[in-house]
Amino acid sequence: MKRAATWTMKRNEELNAQSDLPLAPGLVIVLDLDRFGEYVESRGLDPYKPNLVTGELSRLVESFAIKHRGVVVYGLDWERGTEEAVIEIPFGDEEVGSILRDLEELKKSVEQLGASITIVVVRDYVLAKPAPSRREAYYGTPGRARALKLLRSAKRRGGGKIVTLV
Repeated sequence: MKRAATWTMKRNEELNAQSDLPLAPGLVIVLDLDRFGEYVESRGLDPYKPNLVTGELSRLVESFAIKHRGVVVYGLDWERGTEEAVIEIPFGDEEVGSILRDLEELKKSVEQLGASITIVVVRDYVLAKPAPSRREAYYGTPGRARALKLLRSAKRRGGGKIVTLV
């Protein structure tokens, strides 16, 4: 799997050389609450207002991004609560160990509240700026698109995992 990541990074270096956008090596992190619609419905919660899980996830995502000097590309929502997020950490591949430990703690915090979360971490080139739309957030770079594909695959297999491609 490491060989595939290396090949992809080399391919993305070629794309970066042709791009007008300033890309830097780093980590793309995509996270999403599993079967959250069912969770909200079973507890009779309002899906358009922050609840215990989405409010806490908003706080956790923001503090994680600040701690690791990352950028929340998409998903941080204080008015409705955070259900999904895309975070990019430029040069984050240098401190993967501490990032993965913090993501494990984030996952445990969400699970203690009775919900499940799937997290994907991909090493690739990052833009490190907020996306203007959801589509751009998930397909703006090859690394984001790959992370989304891995997220969907993990969620189909039951979710509740941290998938890494670093």
